[in-house]
Amino acid sequence: MYSRSEASRIRTEFWITFGQYMKPVPNAQGRRINWPNYRTGVKDVYFRMKAEQEFASIGIELGHKDEELQELYFEQFRELKNLFKTSMGEEWDWKLHATNEVGQPVSKIEKVITGVNVMEENSWPEIISFLKPRIIALDEFWDNVKPAFEN
Repeated sequence: MYSRSEASRIRTEFWITFGQYMKPVPNAQGRRINWPNYRTGVKDVYFRMKAEQEFASIGIELGHKDEELQELYFEQFRELKNLFKTSMGEEWDWKLHATNEVGQPVSKIEKVITGVNVMEENSWPEIISFLKPRIIALDEFWDNVKPAFEN
């Protein structure tokens, strides 16, 4: 078992490593960005990457406090589902009105892998190999559809 500070240190090391690995990769517009802290530029629309002891995940999280507005944004994404699937090259899980890790209502479009553990450095290549192509594809997808969410 890991102490809270040790677990935090290992997670921080992982995200620093991931960031360094992604640093030379430009975004869809050819700019350098901070991939681990990706900013969508649209209020309450987040790209979340997680690396935990039993899984890693990547996804879009809609965090509007107004559940009707959250549902409206989710429906906008749903209308783009075919383009999303083509961009990602795979099916993702679509969850309307789920909850996040702190119990807030959110809607999610995400992909999860199990059998990895961020606490074990030998899992890092598999986690990075899972996250890297998906955050790049997500960025390319977002570059195409973001204007529809800016109004």
